[in-house]
This record gives sequence, structure tokens and C-alpha cells, in this order.
Amino acid sequence: MTTELSAIAFKAQTHPKHRFQNLYGQLTANTLLHGWLHLNKTSAPGIDGVTAPDYEERLMGNLSALAEQLERKRYRVSDVRRVYIPKANGKQRPLGLPTLADKIVQQSVSAILQGIWEPDFMRFSYGYRPNKSAHQAVHSLQMNLQYGSYGYVVEADIKGFFDNMNHDWLLKMLAQKIDDGALLSLINQWLKARVVEPTGCYCKPRSGTPQGGVISPVLANIYLHYVLDLWFEKVIKPQLQGHAMLIRYADDFVVAFQYKDEAERFYQALAARLSQFDLEVAAEKTALKRFSRFHPTQSSYFEFLGFRLFWEQDFGGEARVRRETSRKTHRAALVSFYTWIKENRHQRLDRFIPELNRKVQGFRNYFALSGNSRSVGRVFDHVLLSLYKWLNRRSQRKSYTWLGMKRMLNHFGFQSMRVRKLRVVVDWHCERACVLHGQ
Repeated sequence: MTTELSAIAFKAQTHPKHRFQNLYGQLTANTLLHGWLHLNKTSAPGIDGVTAPDYEERLMGNLSALAEQLERKRYRVSDVRRVYIPKANGKQRPLGLPTLADKIVQQSVSAILQGIWEPDFMRFSYGYRPNKSAHQAVHSLQMNLQYGSYGYVVEADIKGFFDNMNHDWLLKMLAQKIDDGALLSLINQWLKARVVEPTGCYCKPRSGTPQGGVISPVLANIYLHYVLDLWFEKVIKPQLQGHAMLIRYADDFVVAFQYKDEAERFYQALAARLSQFDLEVAAEKTALKRFSRFHPTQSSYFEFLGFRLFWEQDFGGEARVRRETSRKTHRAALVSFYTWIKENRHQRLDRFIPELNRKVQGFRNYFALSGNSRSVGRVFDHVLLSLYKWLNRRSQRKSYTWLGMKRMLNHFGFQSMRVRKLRVVVDWHCERACVLHGQ
């Protein structure tokens, strides 16, 4: 972190009620350079077509010019290019692609907002935060359910969250800690930026923030911090007789309860709470379920961040919370690998196999966790079978035996999907778990 960002983070931690002024003045060339260094250089360009290599040719000159525009209040937000990527359920996810200059400024402002709000964010919020990950969220949820006294689970998802965040509410939330009209006006420009559809049509959003924008994750965390996290911690939990916990990653969250009636009351109150902020739950992804060690069966399960969690008896007859790749994600992975191998089999092997290896390792890095070896193994076997099938159809005669294909894969450094152990620090959300594990 730069000296300025460190000072902001320290002030936010030591003075929780402080409202920051003159944050806009922190957008200097040094801060923009810090934003550039933390930017994803491989992302697609915005509407102007400028890529990271193009911008880097005159990096310091471009950053100095951008800093001067900000200082003289001449900086204006560019239009956002919209693209659509396919989802596992056959639908398409809209993504917004700002220009590279906008990304740099957004990254710099995002770092400022992160430093201000990080001390306030709840420990059970895992999405888009430093030193927190989806693996930690899943592992913490699994361990707390295993050793806690929970019997009911509310799994929830917010419908079209990034498209429906209310701009007025978001600016009011930002004003809780920011007393700088220039910075708030800059953020409002990004919220109101015109979106250019693939057809060439323009639209000006009245709500939401483009999913894919650099600043969108921290704005989403701030929004849900006030809408959901504080409400659960300050309003819901004091009314409960039993234990309860919330685990949230972006707009996906799971809430566990000890008693059924308290879970039902929360389930009924959730929709009303979200509607106050122009949000609604996705009905097909929200449900209240019995989840107890006294009913260890795979038929009683819920899904979170691509994993299916359920109770199952181990070899010793003891009930354990297991996790495996969700059925929908598993099927989507099989189709995706098969289709990609079929469509790209004509490429040279020195390009085809390394690219496939990167895709396989990407799947492994997320799903190859302890307890999920069967699901990961089935995906890897499917990859090998698909590869064997389509490599032998590159010509009219059979090209590879199994032994020959194995030697070829070893030559290109193709790696298997070995399950690895996850080493994370678990946030315990119940007294019983803390006692059992000496926390």
C-alpha cells in the first residue's frame, strides 16, 4: 500500500466514526500507478479498444495526463462496453467492460474504499476481500456445521443483485464515511455511465453497477454490509434464543439456525428486508432446509459456491458434513471440457495440450479439495476419455494408444487433478465450536 492508503486505513481502524474528506485529492499519479500495478492486464479492452500493452508504451505519460485531468476536474467517465458470457444454466451473464483509463481510476478509488470499510466489514463476509477466499467461506461453513449446534439452514441468493442496487441508497451508504462531494460525484458518474450493447444500442442504467467493473465488488460489499450483515448482527441475532451464523460471499449467502421457528422467522423477514432496498431473493435458489447430524442423508443438502454440502456417515458410523462439486456444476464441467476438446482438436499439440492443461488446473485449483476426490476424479477421467476419442479422429487412422497418449501428455507436462488439503483459518461462529477447538 502507498503511504496515503496506509494512513487512510489506519485512520479508519482507529476512528470508526470518522468521515473522510479530501479523498478525491488522493488520486495522484502515484496512486494511479498503484492502481495500474494491481490491475488485471489480460482483461478485454473497453469501448476505445486500448489494451494494456498499448497503454504501457507511454505508461508514465498516460498516468500523468490522467492525474492532471482528475486534478483539473476535467476527467469524464467513458461509455461501458457490454458483453455476454454463457452460464451453466444456458442463460447469459452480462458483463461491463470500462476503458483502461476508467479501470485505473476505479482501481485507485476501490483501494481507498477498501481501506475505509475493511475494519467495519463482518468476519463472515468473504467475497472480494484481502486474505479471504471462496475456499475459506466453504471450509468455515463446513466446520461450523460439523461442530456447531445447528439444525436448519436458509440458503439464499439475491436475484440480479449487480443490476438492481439502488443508486440513491448506495450513495447514502457511502456518505456514512465519506464527506467528499467530488469523490461521491465521481462514483455516481460510474454508476450512471452509458452502456453500449453488442447491437450498438445505448442505455443509461437507473440502478445497479456493471458486473465486471473494477469498482463493482467493493461497492457490492458496502451495499450488502448495510442491507444484510449489520441487520443480521444487530437486529436478528439479539432476538434469538439459539445459535445462528451467516456466511456470505458477495450476493450468495447461507444462514444456519439452531431452532426451526427462528429459522422460519428469518426466512419470512428476509424478503421484506431486501425489498426495502429494491432487492429480491431468487426464489429458485432460496429455501429453508433441515440440516442435522441426526438425519445424515444425501437427500438433505444445500449448495454454496459450486459445492454441495450434506451429512453422511463415515466408516466409523459418525456423521460428517461432506462437500462435493454440485451436480449442476459437475455436469457443466463435463460438457465444457468435451466441447472444447472436440472444437480445438485440430490445433497443434504444442498449443492444444498446454491450453487444455491450464483449463484442467483451473478446475482443480477450485474443486480439488479434501473430500471431493470422487467428483474431481470423474471429471479428469472424462477429460482423458474425450481427449483419447477426439485425438484419434484427427486423421483416418488411429493416432494414439493409451500408452502413447500418456507419453505425449507427460512430454507436455500435463498434470492430473490431485486433491490437495486446504489450509485456512476458520472463523468459528458458535460457542460450542470454540470450546471444542480451544479457540
